[in-house]
Amino acid sequence: VQLQASGGGLVQAGGSLRLSCAASGRTFSNYVMGWFRQAPGKEREFVAAITWSSTMTYYGNSVKGRFTISRDNAKNTVYLQMNSLEPEDTAVYYCARARVAGTLTSTTTSAFGSWGQGTELTVSS
Repeated sequence: VQLQASGGGLVQAGGSLRLSCAASGRTFSNYVMGWFRQAPGKEREFVAAITWSSTMTYYGNSVKGRFTISRDNAKNTVYLQMNSLEPEDTAVYYCARARVAGTLTSTTTSAFGSWGQGTELTVSS
């Protein structure tokens, strides 16, 4: 599967932005999809994940209550709605597909096998 993330940009603190990740190639309907982010000099961090049926969603502690993940399987697209943005949210955001179809096994990067190229978000204070 090929993943193409988009929607990043420059936004002021307190603002909102929505990221999109379009998948092509093999279907992603049966897989957990996730978002990760990586700030300069830091490790890649789990942000959110969603099961293929959208029944379950998972969030990193730093984004709970501010970010919402969703997906549209008919469009092969997963979204990340980001509200109340903070300068600490500045990072490159990556979408990813789980290695194994089914439920989420882990929120670590090793549980995800296909990655998009990343889209950059800068939040100014």
